[in-house]
Amino acid sequence: MVIDFSVNRLSESGRKLVMQCIDNDPCISIITKIELLGFSLVTADIKDFVKSSLVIGLTDEIVDQTISLRKLHKIELPDAIIASTAIVSDFSLLTRNFSDFKRIKKLNVLDLYRN
Repeated sequence: MVIDFSVNRLSESGRKLVMQCIDNDPCISIITKIELLGFSLVTADIKDFVKSSLVIGLTDEIVDQTISLRKLHKIELPDAIIASTAIVSDFSLLTRNFSDFKRIKKLNVLDLYRN
């Protein structure tokens, strides 16, 4: 989602929603930081976004929630950590991979590509 935003691949309504989040001090999971900065070529926009975001690390509560989600939904570990971070922090999750998270009832998932 952040990458698509930086290269202008979102709908107008999706862009507006992302801009609201950016204007309101974005928060990202440590996994999201790793995913965004883990490519060999990272744009300055992506680096700036990560630098301006509150990066939420792993806590015991997030770890416990991750274990619970993995047992219940059989989702990939990075997705489980991202979802758990949002649940524990009481945040909505903005994602391009809506289908990866749609079964998690406790999670408010916003699909920027269905607008």
